[in-house]
Amino acid sequence: MEKNQPENPDLLEKTNDDVPKLLADDAIVAVPDAVAGESEVKSADKLEDDKDQEEKEKEKENETEKEEELKEKDESKDELELHCDLQTILEDVDQFLLTSHGSRDREEDSAVEIPKFIDKFMDLVDAKIEQYENTESNAKEREYRVPEDESSFLEAVNRIAKLKSAIHKMKLEDEKNPLINRIGSTQQRSFSCLEEEFRFFLEESRNGDSDPEPDRCDDADSAQLLFPGYSGEIVSYLNKIANQMIAGGFESECCQVYIVARRNIFEDALQKFGFEKYSIDDIQKMSWESMEREIAIWIKTIKHCATVLFSGERDLAESVFSAYPPISASLFSNLTRGIVIQLLNFSEGVTMTKRSAEKLFKMLDMYEALRDLVPKMEDLFPEESANELKTESTTARTRLGEAAICIFCDLENSIKADTGRTPVPGGAVHPLTRYTINYLKYACEYRNTLEQIFKDHAKIERADSTNRPHFEGEQAPTYNHPSNDNQSPFSTELTKVMELLDSNLEAKSKLYRDIALSSIFMMNNGRYILQKIKGSAEIHELVGDAWYRKRSSELRQYHKNYQRETWGRLLGCLNHEGLMVHGKVIKPVLKEKFKGFNALFEEIHKTQSTWVISDEQLQSELRVSISAVMIPAYRSFLARFSQYLDPGRQTEKYIKLQPEDIETYIDDLFDGNASSMARKRT
Repeated sequence: MEKNQPENPDLLEKTNDDVPKLLADDAIVAVPDAVAGESEVKSADKLEDDKDQEEKEKEKENETEKEEELKEKDESKDELELHCDLQTILEDVDQFLLTSHGSRDREEDSAVEIPKFIDKFMDLVDAKIEQYENTESNAKEREYRVPEDESSFLEAVNRIAKLKSAIHKMKLEDEKNPLINRIGSTQQRSFSCLEEEFRFFLEESRNGDSDPEPDRCDDADSAQLLFPGYSGEIVSYLNKIANQMIAGGFESECCQVYIVARRNIFEDALQKFGFEKYSIDDIQKMSWESMEREIAIWIKTIKHCATVLFSGERDLAESVFSAYPPISASLFSNLTRGIVIQLLNFSEGVTMTKRSAEKLFKMLDMYEALRDLVPKMEDLFPEESANELKTESTTARTRLGEAAICIFCDLENSIKADTGRTPVPGGAVHPLTRYTINYLKYACEYRNTLEQIFKDHAKIERADSTNRPHFEGEQAPTYNHPSNDNQSPFSTELTKVMELLDSNLEAKSKLYRDIALSSIFMMNNGRYILQKIKGSAEIHELVGDAWYRKRSSELRQYHKNYQRETWGRLLGCLNHEGLMVHGKVIKPVLKEKFKGFNALFEEIHKTQSTWVISDEQLQSELRVSISAVMIPAYRSFLARFSQYLDPGRQTEKYIKLQPEDIETYIDDLFDGNASSMARKRT
């Protein structure tokens, strides 16, 4: 076989080229039938080639799809390995920074070259930024991102700032400008990402269920651990972002994001309590029912702020800005100051509303809240802010105190103004008595607070001199109070109100034409007052034992006056005057005695059964005292003189009542129900 091969390969190649050409020319001239046969072969070959081409195209498409899938997988893999790549290349960047800063000789800077991995580092950071920017619109994707996984990005941002500073110091005028521009652009984008990241995790990463419930706000210790609702991991991440932003010169942006986010969250927390922002005009237009509800919410809110929310807010600021105490203190003060102003504005609005007696106790509640809770808040603030808070809260508390004094002193005017000319039916307790005594009794439950308020304002001169005349030199009433010289301003005011009430009741008692009923009226009201004072140790202590004994003595005197006016007249029918002459009973006079007694007793029964004594003990005491006087006297008279009347019709005509009947009818008195003896007998 080797002998048959051409010795010259080039000649073979040339011959091979020439032969087909020659054969082709000859075929055209000499063999025309062969051409047709060859065309048929070529057509068949062409069909086969087309089929092969289609298969190749399909294979190519499949390969393209596989390449795209592989590319996507590679991109995903690159994205997953980005953290690792960043972390690895950071070591190289640190080494470069150490080398560039280690040279103190400025002439040696020219020898420092910018390594290629710096560009790779910038590429990786830009890719990470794009990843952040792509997830900004996808909150759910960001929600599942673990903050700890972002540590390499934070470190990269830190190195960018250091890299920018280092390159600025190098003598690489031709090379460094484009790089510095790129670094500056990347740095700006990275801090924009951090700013958005900071905002997102402040606003969206809180566990809403961990906020302390209002009903459990008294448990300040346990609630403080939960509020403001961030996990330790999130707080640590926020701290790293804040440190990086502040170190990079973005303190203003960082603080602005923090204050806006926390203010919104804080206001949401207040709304959970039902606390709303109201202008002073809004408050003045409120009905008392609405205002009363809002005051209760206000008290609950300020209590929760002082014991839970503010302390939690300070802890959060100190944790996020742990490396910058002045910043954390400033942010906490600015945030909470806005809340405190809202609370104090509401307080001021309440004091500016129209005064009415029912508002006193709610204002005292507000006064006590400020008095007791503001000191707890002051401890949380820096000294300057604490002093400012103390000044503003003291002013608000003073205004509440002044309003409370005005309302309390208006009670005097209301008593003076009650000059109604219509007597209370049946001599019952007057509504003014019930209102005034219950008002004073309730006020005395705030005794310590009112004592404090009146002491603070004892020397204030009132514009309306009719409200507080004794502040302008008028002698306060004494009621023979042995320690009057040592009385507190509130005790003096209380005694004055009692004196005014007593004078008013005396005037109203004169509206009754029946003197006995006038005494019943004074007994009813006097007994009501004493019973209320007896049931309240606070008011009893304020008015004193001497005052109480004096009023008890007056009550007994009214009782005697009643007995004399009513039953003294009836006893007059049973006296022996003119009944006997020379030892003999004059029957016509005796008959008149019985007739007079029967008629007067029926009149008394008919009238006084409509009178009212609501105090059961006083009612019983009166009935017993009446029976003790009347029944023995009547029984004795009947036993001595009934025998002088003829038995039968004459006895029935004049002796209509037996002693037992007298006792029964006395038990009908003071029930407030009209009844007659005639109806009872039938």
